[in-house]
Amino acid sequence: MPDPFYITTAINYPNGRPHIGHAYEAVAADVVARFQRAMGREVRFQTGTDEHGLKMARKAAEQGRTARDLADEMSAYFKQMADALDISYDRFIRTVEDGHHRASQAIWRAMEANGDLYLDRYEGWYSVRDEAYYDEKELIAGEGDEKLSPQGTPVEWTVEESWFFRLSKYQEPLLELLRTPGFCEPESRRNEMIAFVSGGLRDLSISRTSFDWGVPVPSSDGHVMYVWVDALTNYVTGLGYPDDTELWRTFWPASLHLIGKDIVRFHTVYWPAFLMSAGLPLPKQVFGHGFLLNRGQKESKSLGNVTDPMALAETFGVDPLRYFFLREIAFGQDGSYSPEAIVTRANAELANSFGNLAQRTLSMIFKNMYGKLAKCDHAAEDEALMASVRAACAEDLPREFEKLNFSVGLEAWMRAVFACNQYVDEQAPWALRKTDPARMEAVLMTLFRCVHDLAIAVRPVVPSAVDALLDQMGVAPDARDYAAIGNGDWFETLVEGGFALEKPVGVFPRLELPESEAAA
Repeated sequence: MPDPFYITTAINYPNGRPHIGHAYEAVAADVVARFQRAMGREVRFQTGTDEHGLKMARKAAEQGRTARDLADEMSAYFKQMADALDISYDRFIRTVEDGHHRASQAIWRAMEANGDLYLDRYEGWYSVRDEAYYDEKELIAGEGDEKLSPQGTPVEWTVEESWFFRLSKYQEPLLELLRTPGFCEPESRRNEMIAFVSGGLRDLSISRTSFDWGVPVPSSDGHVMYVWVDALTNYVTGLGYPDDTELWRTFWPASLHLIGKDIVRFHTVYWPAFLMSAGLPLPKQVFGHGFLLNRGQKESKSLGNVTDPMALAETFGVDPLRYFFLREIAFGQDGSYSPEAIVTRANAELANSFGNLAQRTLSMIFKNMYGKLAKCDHAAEDEALMASVRAACAEDLPREFEKLNFSVGLEAWMRAVFACNQYVDEQAPWALRKTDPARMEAVLMTLFRCVHDLAIAVRPVVPSAVDALLDQMGVAPDARDYAAIGNGDWFETLVEGGFALEKPVGVFPRLELPESEAAA
């Protein structure tokens, strides 16, 4: 049996409604989770919301409500987004949960027992928006004399009593970890973190006294945990830490933390240092993906270009949107989207290519063979096509998906789709019906098998549409994993059982650009 697989997204900070970047990360993580399940692995997939910190406290105060009331409302929007985008999470965690407070205090006590915490006074620059501390040398100049974080967010000078974590103690172990291929990916992020740690680490302030919206520090009245100690601990909370649960024994250390490139430091420097201090195993990989840009621009409220992912999914459909995210953008790099790009990609590849292939194949079987399947003798060109489709679906796509090279894997899948459509045109089964009915049947059965393999291969990306297609093809719900690709047992079972197709219904309709966008 392959090793269990535990994947997490970053938990989303719900001081505003979900934007397109939240949707992008959720979909990418879901594709990984579905892919690994299809490969036969036992998978645990966790997402959720990070609800403490000064940013949430201030936002609630501005609205004249409690931070918990704001957190309850906003977290619900993120859960709605995950459900609407067909995100197959096993756990949606909230950091306001009692179990998470218990886990955060347990990891705090473990770090304290290791001699890595001490009480002192913090004076320095803090970004409320980033929930992060920055050294003077990291700041950049804004308008006038304004100082900004490396992300371009405002910083403020903060002075307060604070607990500190001896981050400096872990500089060499962290460098050794970061230089280990595979831990921090892609390579560009790894190089950034090696440079950051090599520049020297200062001990990290990990508690606040200027607000009380957070996990209380054990035995230290008036202190709440720095939000990242609390937030990062969610990954172990979800498995039952600090208890020795079955989930903990099965799934920790995590296989993959999938996060945005702007929070790589927290996940590849602070988090492993906390774990080392607490005596806990380290995650196997952290992958920092790029940003999703709106027509080449980063979305912001000031530019008025913030996109509601729910509206986008409602306009174009969940599966076309999911496909676009993974196909259009080289994962790990920044990418751009627009309504025109979504429509163009979905129509060219889902509707016109794969959707048309599936619909033509099923329609011809329904019309010319009364929907019945048949065992046939296959010619060399049939075997060659099935072999090339099998290689794309069972070897090329999985190899690239394992490396999170989604666009490359889907490119290999599309080449197989194009090969099938070329085969249809060359064999012309509509003409064979009159001249060689037996050959027509062999061609259609070849295509039926190829559509099956192509559908299963792309199912992690477009699960609803593919399941609707496989339902029409008579494929059992428990026979849709990658092990079925190239395996003829499912086909023989359908033939022997007398399965007959009903009139097929297309699962990838052509998209139209909304009038407002077309006019623009």
